[in-house]
Order: sequence, then C-alpha cells, then structure tokens
Amino acid sequence: MRNLMWVGVLLVGLGVLGLVVQNVTFTETKKVVDFGPLQVNSTEQHRLPIPTIAGIVAVLAGLGIIFAARRQA
Repeated sequence: MRNLMWVGVLLVGLGVLGLVVQNVTFTETKKVVDFGPLQVNSTEQHRLPIPTIAGIVAVLAGLGIIFAARRQA
C-alpha cells in the first residue's frame, strides 16, 4: 500500500505544479531545405496551456488515493 500512497503524493505534486505553471513552452526545430551543403532550419515555439481544472482534479484525486491508502494500512 506504500506504492499507492506514493502515487497519490505524485498526483498532488503534479496538480499543484499544474496550478502554479499555467503554460508549458517548448521549441521545435524543423529542417526546411536540405540541398547538398545548403541547409535551412526553422524554429517554432509552441505553448501548451494547462487547464486549471486538470490541476484541481489531480490534487483531489491524489488526496483521495492518499486517504484510501492510509485507511487500508
């Protein structure tokens, strides 16, 4: 049952992190032209919004798992 409690703690931590960090930004590099010695690359930045409800659900689910694991122990 200790593993189940760690899953709950992980969910609570990820949920709080999701509530604090609103967007995840990452950069993608694409090769546009590759013609012999000539190479042209393009970089694009993408923003991935994290919904607030997802963070709240993760925290609540994690707390539920923690309490369920403590009851069984």
